[in-house]
Formats: sequence, structure tokens, C-alpha cells
Amino acid sequence: REPSTESGITSTLVLSVFTAVLGSLQCGYNIGVINAPQKIIEQNYNATWLARHNASIELSTLTTLWSLSVAIFSIGGMISSFLVGVVSEWKRAMIINNALAFLGGALMGLAKLGCSYEMMILGRFLIGAYSGLVSGLVPMYVGEISPTHLRGALGTLHQLALVIGILIAQVFGLDSLLGSPELWPLLLGLTVAPSALQLVLFPFCPESPRYLYIIRNKESKAKESLKRLTGCSDVSEALTEMKEEKRRMDMERKVSITQLFRCRIYRQPLLIAVVLQLSQQLSGINAIFYYSTSIFESAGLEQPVFATIGAGAINAAFTVVSLFLVERAGRRTLHLVGLAGMMVCAVVMTAALVYLDRVPAMSYISMVAIFGFVAFFEIGPGPIPWFIVAELFSQGPRPAAMAVAGGCNWTCNFIIGMAFQSMADACGPYVFLIFAALLLGFFLFTYFKVPETRGRTFDQIAAAFRRTPSLLDHEVKPSTELDCLGPDDNA
Repeated sequence: REPSTESGITSTLVLSVFTAVLGSLQCGYNIGVINAPQKIIEQNYNATWLARHNASIELSTLTTLWSLSVAIFSIGGMISSFLVGVVSEWKRAMIINNALAFLGGALMGLAKLGCSYEMMILGRFLIGAYSGLVSGLVPMYVGEISPTHLRGALGTLHQLALVIGILIAQVFGLDSLLGSPELWPLLLGLTVAPSALQLVLFPFCPESPRYLYIIRNKESKAKESLKRLTGCSDVSEALTEMKEEKRRMDMERKVSITQLFRCRIYRQPLLIAVVLQLSQQLSGINAIFYYSTSIFESAGLEQPVFATIGAGAINAAFTVVSLFLVERAGRRTLHLVGLAGMMVCAVVMTAALVYLDRVPAMSYISMVAIFGFVAFFEIGPGPIPWFIVAELFSQGPRPAAMAVAGGCNWTCNFIIGMAFQSMADACGPYVFLIFAALLLGFFLFTYFKVPETRGRTFDQIAAAFRRTPSLLDHEVKPSTELDCLGPDDNA
């Protein structure tokens, strides 16, 4: 037995969380890896087309193939995220998910050798499907194995691993490293490395005690898992909490996505979960990274890619700041601070871009605004929406809620990716005012409607929603989810 620690952190808990967030690291790596070698990969597509058709590829066709190579990642994530509720009930679901990572990584890494852009596109789709499942499974697993007083801090590690993965991809994508015409297949195929390490480590990690007891009804195994995670021989308090949650779940029964939308009791937490996901994707963070290179160039930097990597480093650094603050300041407070800071930076960015040609010094103000925007994003809207969804729901509806929230996140990711170029062309620098207005709306929603979940058990949070009138209507609510679902659902 491990010695228990005052903080509640044991080597088994550290190993389990680290192993889980390797999936998040891989997800981030695949978000960032495709940008650096764009020109080189497009040249390879042209060479493949020339070999097949004895003619150079048309620019419109090349643009379509490249756009598909990028966007198919989000489509894969969008589709698989809706399956999180089903997959989460599989034994060792995250291990099984690695099959998609190995297959996707192999297809991308061998695309040049196979002279096939189809392999590249299919590989991106599979790695996107892997990432969609990761975005639901990892926060759920980490939330379920974490002590209540550490749940927020450990939940932030999903986002930290994700931004570190993006940063690693940016660094490895440099021309002097793997972003060369010869080594770009290795750059893309390297994504299988975290999966390989995860497969080695997972057999040493316990299953979620909540999954074992509440879903699988295996009390002795759940107790053993709790002992390993906490380092304590007496886990009766945690087991009592799970028994109460299971008792309520037996009344609730399993909740499907359809039932989640139908049942009034779930509408308030579901609305909060979805809006928080929207606040992440519609905040303008992707727009900031889109503009960053051109702004850094206008500031006179000869190698703007290094400034972009610097922004990525700030991304990671302020996620660490959020990790240490989330259990002190609370989720709601950090989210409000992040949204307000991003809104101010978006307005400053707009003014700086408008006057950029007339006042050269504005380029430096733009740089400060970029770094500030990224920092505030990682304090609140970056990490918090991912793990707070798992906190808002009890065990019964949690998988379905994670699937809906993840699906909304990936869908918005895809829409922004497809629509932002047209928005930027139509609005120019004023595009950031659109994001400032959205951020103001999200700030007001969070201030008036989002509860603080710090230091509260899953069951306490769920009970609070059962006592609180819904945001969507003020009718008399059924007293239990069993009444809400109706006799047909529980036959």
C-alpha cells in the first residue's frame, strides 16, 4: 500500500493522470503539426497529381485538397465526440482508442512513400476521430479518479497537455528540425509515440472507481482502486459518497442523449455546459493565431515563426498559472477574468490594426495584445469548459453530457475554421469586434448563470440543480429523473 499524503497526491494518481493526458498531448500535437509543413505537403500533392495525370494540379484543386486535409480532422472529432457516451462504458476505452491513433499516424507517415494524398486525408480523419474521443474520455477519467479538492487542478492538465502538444508540434515543424521536404512524413508519423507510451503505462493504472462501482457494480474492485489512488487503507468515506451517487443513479437510470434534451431537470446544466464550450471556440483564439504571423512581420521580425512559438509558450505557461489558481480562485472567477481580459485585448487589437499603417508603433501594441489575449484564454476559457462539464452532471447523464458538449466544441471548431477566412476578408481588422461582442455575451451569461463548483462533490452539484429553477422555463419540475424519463423509457 502507498503511504497517504496530506495533499491527497499519490504516485498511482500521478501516473494515472499523466498516462491519461498523453492522449491530450497527442490531440494538441495533431492540431498544430499541419501548419508548418503546408507548402512542402502541397508540393508533394502536386508531384503526386503530376505522376498520375501528366499535368500540374490546378490551384483550385490544390486548395480544395489542402483544405480537406486540414478540416477533415475536425470532422473526425465532431463525429466521434458524439460516441463518447457509448465508448466510455467499454472496459479500457482509452486503450482501444489508440488503435485509431496508430492507424491514422501510419497512414500520414507513409503518405509520401505511397504517393497518395488520400492516405494523408484518411489519416487526418482517423486521428481526428481519436482526438474527439480523447476530448471526452480524458476529462471524464481524470475527474472521476481525482480527490474533490484536486479535481479542478488535475482537470486543467487536459488543456495543459493539449497546448504543450501544439507547442511541441510548432518546434518540431521548424525547417531546421522535421519541417523539411525529406522529414515531414516523420513529423506527422511521430504522433504514434504518445500512444505507444500510453499502451505501456495503462496496465499499471487503475480503472476509475466510479466506473467500477456505479457502472460495473464491482464494489471490491472499486475499493481496491480507491486504495491505490488515495494511498489509504480506509476508503469508507469515498465509498459512501459513491454508494449515494449509485443510489440516485438507480433512480435516474441511464440517460441517453435524447433523454438528456427531453428532461427538464438536465436543461440548466446542459445549457451551461454548451455555452461554456461555445465560449471557448467562439472567443476568437483561432483568429488571433491566424493574424499573429502577419502582425509579427509588420513589427519587423525576420523570423515571425519564433514569435508564434513564443505565443505558444505563453499558452502553456498561463495554463500552468490556471492550474495553481483554479482551486483557490474557483472555476467561475477564473472564467470571468479570462473572458473580460480577452474582450479588452480584442478591442485593443482592433484599434492597433486599424491604425497600423499610420502609427508604426501600433505593431508592438498588437503584439502585446496577442500575448495578453492568449494568456487570458488559458486562465479561463481554455481549460475550464473541458472539465466543468464532468462536474455539472452525476454519473447517469455524465457520458451523454460529455458527448453533447464535445460535439458542440468540435462543430464550432469546424465552422470557425471554414468561415473565419471569409469573415476576415469581409471585415478586415474589425473582425475582432465581433469576437469582443461574443465575449461580452459569454461574460454576462457566466456572471448570472454559471455556479461555482469548487470543493463540491458531484452529487452536491447535481442536487443544487435539482433545487434550482431551470433557465428555460419555470414550470413545476418532476422530483426525480425517473419521473422525467417516463414509464416507456424505464420499462
